Amino acid sequence: MIKSMTGYGRGEVEENNRKFVIELKSVNNRYLDVNIRLPKQLLALEDNIRKYISSKISRGKVDVFINQEKFADNDIKISLDEKVAQYYYNVFMQLKEKFNLSEEIGLSLFTKFSDIIIVEKNEEDYESIWETMKKALDQALSVFIDMRIREGLKLKQDILEKCNIISQKVDEIERRSPMVVEEYKEKIRERISEFLKDVEVDETRLLNEVAFFADKVNINEEIIRLKSHIEQLKNTLESEEAVGRKLDFLLQEMNRETNTIGSKANDLVISNLVIDIKSELEKIREQIQNIE
Repeated sequence: MIKSMTGYGRGEVEENNRKFVIELKSVNNRYLDVNIRLPKQLLALEDNIRKYISSKISRGKVDVFINQEKFADNDIKISLDEKVAQYYYNVFMQLKEKFNLSEEIGLSLFTKFSDIIIVEKNEEDYESIWETMKKALDQALSVFIDMRIREGLKLKQDILEKCNIISQKVDEIERRSPMVVEEYKEKIRERISEFLKDVEVDETRLLNEVAFFADKVNINEEIIRLKSHIEQLKNTLESEEAVGRKLDFLLQEMNRETNTIGSKANDLVISNLVIDIKSELEKIREQIQNIE
């Protein structure tokens, strides 16, 4: 199933006196790039989060925002470093005496120094924390992936429409191609007759010249390969796997065959059709850049 690399999802779970709010958003990227922002006390779970997301998503730049809004009683341990507090107090008293300060040394002053009051996470609870967090992550991923699928369906429909336009243009080129040789043959005959009015045309030499031209401008193989690539692209759009890179490769091959047709055909009508095809291919290329 085609998925866009653009998506957003939010999950919120409250369980066992803990509450997690998780948001995911992504844009297109050549590879999978997961950026996780979570509270410092949960950094030990970053690898779990990254691996879990990587098992669900294969491409895109994904930003993950994790907030823990409610904590269980045993999640956090807060303690006082009395020695550090005493050192601060002694320094404050020295400053007060030295500069004859009148301000009182109060509790609010001590709270400004994070090394006095120590907040610790109980490591033995990481497993239960992860179980709750994963539920919020699953919820966010479900919404996130659904959005990518909906966007992917729109991309698929648009690409198929452009493939149909390209197929029509290729059919026109195929019908036009034999006419190029016939027109060249008549043009050569007219020129010979114009410059050598009283001389009979050497049909053997004329046919040799036309045969050489026909071989030079023959684009049958390119047309066959281009049609094959179009069918492969359509079939790939039906795949259940991540296909962005394969689609990109097929598009490069389609561009290559189209350019070869344009350079070999030596015909204004075909050249204009090639321009139309290249225009549609460029539109497809822009769409493919956002497919997982």
